[in-house]
Amino acid sequence: MSDEDRVAEGLRKWESGTIAKTIAKQPERRERFVTTSDLEVKRLYTPVDLAAHDYLRDEGFPGEFPFTRGVQPTMFRGRYWTMRQYSGFGSAKHTNEWFRFLLKQGQTGLSVAFDLPTQMGLDSDDPPARGEVGKVGVAIDTLADMEILLDQIPLDQVSTSMTINSTAAILLCMYIAVAKKHGVDPKTLRGTIQNDVLKEYVARGTFIYPPGPSMRLISDIFAFCTKETPNWNVISISGYHIREAGSSAAQEIAFTLANGIAYVQAAIEAGLDVDAFAGQLSFFFNVHNNVLEEVAKFRAARRLWAKIMRDRFHAKSPRNMSLRFHTQTAGSMLTAQQPLNNVVRVTLQALAAVLGGTQSLHTNSYDEAFALPSRDSVTIALRTQQVIAEESGVTDFIDPLAGSYVIESLTDQLETKAREYLDHIDEMGGMVEAILRGYVQREIQEKAYQWQREVEAQTRIIVGVNKYQHPDSPLKDLLTVDPAVEAEQQQRLADVRATRDEAAVRRALEHIAAAAAGKDNLVYPILEAVEAYASLGEIADVLRERWGEFNEVVVL
Repeated sequence: MSDEDRVAEGLRKWESGTIAKTIAKQPERRERFVTTSDLEVKRLYTPVDLAAHDYLRDEGFPGEFPFTRGVQPTMFRGRYWTMRQYSGFGSAKHTNEWFRFLLKQGQTGLSVAFDLPTQMGLDSDDPPARGEVGKVGVAIDTLADMEILLDQIPLDQVSTSMTINSTAAILLCMYIAVAKKHGVDPKTLRGTIQNDVLKEYVARGTFIYPPGPSMRLISDIFAFCTKETPNWNVISISGYHIREAGSSAAQEIAFTLANGIAYVQAAIEAGLDVDAFAGQLSFFFNVHNNVLEEVAKFRAARRLWAKIMRDRFHAKSPRNMSLRFHTQTAGSMLTAQQPLNNVVRVTLQALAAVLGGTQSLHTNSYDEAFALPSRDSVTIALRTQQVIAEESGVTDFIDPLAGSYVIESLTDQLETKAREYLDHIDEMGGMVEAILRGYVQREIQEKAYQWQREVEAQTRIIVGVNKYQHPDSPLKDLLTVDPAVEAEQQQRLADVRATRDEAAVRRALEHIAAAAAGKDNLVYPILEAVEAYASLGEIADVLRERWGEFNEVVVL
């Protein structure tokens, strides 16, 4: 009898003997245990669950294909992940002060949040922007604002992530223009623009243009950055917002990688060599509550992407097959009830991200269910990462959960389930077509509805929300944005318009219009317009006039 057969026989005896007697006296908490992806959680995992598992094929070694065990050979034994706190509120001056405070506290990278008008290509004096200026991020209208935002920030040393999509090209050009003014060679800049518009159509909503032109703009950014900013990540393909909208872990993997496939395909069709740009692709994942499923999710995503890049797109360099990602703890899991419980949630989520091998991490602050984070709460969130890094001991081990029957089984199952979604999307004609049909939106909505029903039925417990409730004392010192910020921002914009070279602005905007009507790379004339102090809204309006605006697909 083989070892596997002996284990299987022992498992049967254990189930019929020890377990049967135990359950007769004390039944389990529920009849069926499942993960967020509806994967059944078995009572016990043994070598039988990995009977078809091949270590070299399915796990391999850290830093090598298929990257299941991580993209860095030594994981965190060499250096820790980049510690970021997503920051931005009010004016550029306020946010700059905040950035410098965080850098002094030990943060190792900047992560910029922009207000809704900036995300939607609206200037602060545009009527639809009224009441939103500086509210959920920093307001950036012109290069003058970006100059203030990055004042005294060492751009040759700091990696900067910018959560911006439809107007990503404009904000990237502003960042490059400031770097040039600081005497920093754009080729040395390190950072990321999110630049992931497909997920906006299904999960977030800050889209402007139809999918076709949006994909063209993204391909132009790929081409520009490959030549001009080779150390800059051209896109952060985001599963984060897909998960925040209510998806499962398996859906987050599948829909994120489906978006990635669409971007790579569009770049290749635009004439780019996959090995010229694939190394500048990065990903952005959510880290949710189910610790072991989340660790397995990151491992499955790496392995699946490596196979896609090798087998589908024929990438030759191992680096171009490796999935590198930033992680943020789950904002949708923060509760207004008993908000200090969020410190515990964020700690567990951050630990899962670290055990899963993240390259960069943002930890949410406990008061973000109410407002933008206060100075005290954001410091605790950053300290959470630092305690995990310096005190927990988990960073001394490379992929410490590898070999666990549970982790390896979950990794295999999540990869299989994600692959099924990807195959179905391929059958539909790709991710853009799946979005236009409403398929992806519907899948996410159904999963979100299922989650909410489970919470209301108390089959899924949220501590302090549907169990262990008690009256809360109101939080003190919540961060608020001064209403005067909007008027000040509008005045600064007016001052820039009054002093800039209007002829240079008009010429640059005409060059953008000509490029949009033809096939020239759009980023170069956008950079010209930015350096002439054209406003974000003026640049976006030129493209609106040419391409129109997208009307959301309503899914019932």
